[in-house]
Amino acid sequence: MPLAAASCVPGAIEPAQARNVSEKQQTPPSAPTKPQRASPERANDGAREGSLEAPTRHPVAWQEPDFLNEASLFKEMERIFDICHGCRRCFSLCNAFPTLFEAVDESSSGEVAAVDKKVYWDVVDHCYLCDMCYMTKCPYVPPHPWNVDFPHLMLRAKAFKFQNHPVRTRDRILSATDVVGNIAGIPVVAQVVNAVNRSETGRKLLDKTLGVHPEAPIPEYHSRSYRQRHRDSTVNVTPQVAGRTRGKVVLFTTCYGNRNEPDLNEDLAAVFQHNGIQVTILKQERCCGMPKLELGDLESIRQLKDTNIPQLVAKVEEGWDIVTPIPSCTLMFKQELPLLFPDDAQVQKVRAAMFDPFEYLWARHKAGLLRTEFTWTIGKVSYHVPCHLRVQNIGLKTRDMLMLVPGTQVEAIERCSGHDGTYGVKREFRDVSMKIGRPVIRKVSDGGADHYASDCPMAGHQIESGLGTADQPAREPEHPMKLLRRAYGI
Repeated sequence: MPLAAASCVPGAIEPAQARNVSEKQQTPPSAPTKPQRASPERANDGAREGSLEAPTRHPVAWQEPDFLNEASLFKEMERIFDICHGCRRCFSLCNAFPTLFEAVDESSSGEVAAVDKKVYWDVVDHCYLCDMCYMTKCPYVPPHPWNVDFPHLMLRAKAFKFQNHPVRTRDRILSATDVVGNIAGIPVVAQVVNAVNRSETGRKLLDKTLGVHPEAPIPEYHSRSYRQRHRDSTVNVTPQVAGRTRGKVVLFTTCYGNRNEPDLNEDLAAVFQHNGIQVTILKQERCCGMPKLELGDLESIRQLKDTNIPQLVAKVEEGWDIVTPIPSCTLMFKQELPLLFPDDAQVQKVRAAMFDPFEYLWARHKAGLLRTEFTWTIGKVSYHVPCHLRVQNIGLKTRDMLMLVPGTQVEAIERCSGHDGTYGVKREFRDVSMKIGRPVIRKVSDGGADHYASDCPMAGHQIESGLGTADQPAREPEHPMKLLRRAYGI
């Protein structure tokens, strides 16, 4: 992501520069008692930008009494908003920051204290918990003494709002992915739902009743889910350990991969089995909880965790690793659940066994255990890197895997698509989501690639919706795993 905003900040240090500043420069005599602006005038008062230390993430103290205290919440929001206002490095990431900065600029004093508290909720609504501000922009994240974790502040505000404000029926439905999928996936019902969702009349009805934008991409439902299609791997080899990978995986199918695009799981299983990796699934699974996180419904996340984690732990203890086909679901187990339940040893055990599928395959390749005989050339790929994959800090393993195919060119696009869970389908956010995703769409449109792809299928369809016209529908995105499967000729 570009860091153009940094040039507008007096005294701002680019992250790369910050890592090269000496320990003496980076160590303040004392932490400021009250956050102030990052400016030359404060160069000697104990404030500092950046750190030689790795960013740390504190657990979410959502079970503490103070977490949902309104006065405490608004005090912390004002503290962090004031720091953000003085920095403004994140203005280009999403609409949460421009919403805040415009409100400050239009206030009577030009300060956060003068902003109407109603605007705070607008900022919260525009945050979709992508974590990019924490990961790529903010110079004040822990262990900096100012302790700025904007996404976790927004999560706290979302949890407060969920507990104390009416929740729209639409938001409850969109976050109940496994329930909706089970109902919409009933034979005959699935065909009816898909037909209605494809029709102009049906989309107008969805807009009127639920506030789902008529031009937003919404997925189809399959009556024959992946869990019904799955057959345990018939690979007749002894699993081989390679680094952290043990050569056999539990495929957590996810709500989306099970009901909406079951071929995501079919392609993954085929590629893994082709490479001698055994694949199985759980007897039962529920939503990972990411949609509930976006809503701030933390108690529902606990209930989902209590169903999924014991089953996953049982498989891990039997020697299985875990993969999912959706980056957001992988991140939920790798990061969000461990931060919500830091003292749960089972959650930590699942975190240690959870892999992005291309991360897993690359580890096998580095150990010489991956097949590299390909029968089809992919060509040039415009590859969108989802935010929730970037947050995992594993590098561009999807790109690296695709480039094992001879003659393949991959242009990686590391910007947000604007879809972001349910944000991009809601009427009130659709235009903003397309504005956020426009640089990605433009790069795909102008790139002249043979294929465009994203590890997040929903991001892929968001890009698709910006490429096509009424007269000329866009070609569909192709998931990277599908391209790899085709290259293997399987």
